[in-house]
Amino acid sequence: MHRFHGLYGITDSQLQPDDRILIETVEQALTGGMKVLQYRDKSLDSGKRLRQAGALKVLCHQYQALLIINDDIELALDVEADGVHLGQQDQSLAHARERLGDYAIIGTSCENSLEKARVAVEQGADYIAFGKFFPSRTKPDAKNAELPILAEARELFDLPIVAIGGITMDNASEVISAGADMVAVVNNLFAAQNIRERSQNFMALFNDTQRKAV
Repeated sequence: MHRFHGLYGITDSQLQPDDRILIETVEQALTGGMKVLQYRDKSLDSGKRLRQAGALKVLCHQYQALLIINDDIELALDVEADGVHLGQQDQSLAHARERLGDYAIIGTSCENSLEKARVAVEQGADYIAFGKFFPSRTKPDAKNAELPILAEARELFDLPIVAIGGITMDNASEVISAGADMVAVVNNLFAAQNIRERSQNFMALFNDTQRKAV
């Protein structure tokens, strides 16, 4: 699971309103070193979702990055994505594993709960995500999580840990120091003036924080 380390970008259909902008911005983040991309599109335009997810799969694999589909097991299957990310209200992890097979990466949102994380781990999740840690534009109503949950999860579970929610260059080192293997970023990445440079800067934070910890 060494690829679960660093920047985990999440697409946003408002910041990336058409195919061209989506592909261009994602490629900039990939050239900056982003390791995982989650395609998140809540629209009901299944043709658009299939087309965009398929194009992103090809692009991510050119850069040896992973493509995870948000909350749509069948779309992940259709484009042969690397896996799926499930929220607390989404379909069960067992169903996702049954549909996608043993090699698919299945991540799950645990919000601010170690108990939800324990259940996800027991059900065979490949990574667990906690948050939001800071005020978030993307999900303003998401439950708040406190930084110590990352260290506690690290002690309890032998799985990659993703931190999400309002993460920026100014606060990312806090969640990395607290135990996150990856930071999931939407606005602070894809609304940046220079996305490639922002991606590089996020990746550099992981090296800096780890050097200080040694």
